Amino acid sequence: MGMKVEQVLHMVGGAGESSYATNSRVQEKAIFEAKPMVEEALREVYKTALPESMVVADLGCSSGPNAFHVVLEAIDIVDDQSRRLGRPPPEIMFFLNDLPGNDFNSIFQSLEGYEEKLKEEKRERILPFYVAGVPGSFYGRLFPSRSVHFFHSSFCLMWLSRVPPGVESNTGVPLNKENIYISETSPPAVVESYQEQYQRDFTTFLESRFQELGFGGRMVLSFLGRTSKYAPSGELSQLWGLLAEALNAMVLEGILQREKVDAFNLPFYTPSIEEVKAVIQSVGLFDLDRVHIFKSNWDPFDDSNNDHLYDNFISRKNVAKSIRAVIEPVIARNFGEQILDDLFSRYAKNVARHLLKEKTKYPVFVIALKTKM
Repeated sequence: MGMKVEQVLHMVGGAGESSYATNSRVQEKAIFEAKPMVEEALREVYKTALPESMVVADLGCSSGPNAFHVVLEAIDIVDDQSRRLGRPPPEIMFFLNDLPGNDFNSIFQSLEGYEEKLKEEKRERILPFYVAGVPGSFYGRLFPSRSVHFFHSSFCLMWLSRVPPGVESNTGVPLNKENIYISETSPPAVVESYQEQYQRDFTTFLESRFQELGFGGRMVLSFLGRTSKYAPSGELSQLWGLLAEALNAMVLEGILQREKVDAFNLPFYTPSIEEVKAVIQSVGLFDLDRVHIFKSNWDPFDDSNNDHLYDNFISRKNVAKSIRAVIEPVIARNFGEQILDDLFSRYAKNVARHLLKEKTKYPVFVIALKTKM
């Protein structure tokens, strides 16, 4: 497919109705759920290293308000911890990382507002802090050796560095026809190549971070996973399956070319928790400190814990908007922008039909890792 993920994978920029910033509530929930683990990790890192200046990096920060949650959290925790230990507060350097296509401008433009807010809240003393953007893929090195104290990443590690090479045969024939991700109809070879790509990418990620973390360094990572051991029946297989259905309907109506849809696959993989642990173990550089798994409704505005769907019409629109904010650039790049409205209104109908049968939820994994001494 020749598409470089780095060039095309970014969330919808700006702050408009379809932007990622306006449609990132599922991600916000994950940050809230991960908060106790982030706080604990930051305290431990500070107590271990007692740095005069501390370096915190957020990998895959995207462009909405979520980018600053971690900044504000870290300032609070480190400030509190240094007081308790009777030490002068350290300076903090924040690095916000994402792929080069990310809307870094909107992050930096909103920084001023956050600085004002902080000054109002903490009149008496505010930790000196600095913010910089780091463009690049986290499947590889981003920082100098031993230079970072704490890594945070939320809702990014299910994106692969590339579409797995095994989704087409050696002669270039697409093997995963009518699908855009693993599904029940995907050949075993396709499922395997997705799993192998995930293992390669997550291994590279862990090895790179280990090089970059200093003594006593820690990470808290949250990402989408799946609850079943069997990959094709994962919750995200259902979600992407409904989008594939909409694309295939447009093929039948002559709006899209069959070859284009057959050749399109997502650079995406939701692992089981067993797969996550297996990679961490085989890499052998980190101890898995804590694991927290929670479920989030497909509809980001539905906070209920039950299986009751309160409004099918509103829910389907919310789901379609939240997925569109994430996937629109990739779809537009492959099929053209003119199909977007039609595609996502079909997709919303498919989601509505699915939600009447069952209220599927996203499993979200939050893991805390610390470097082996």
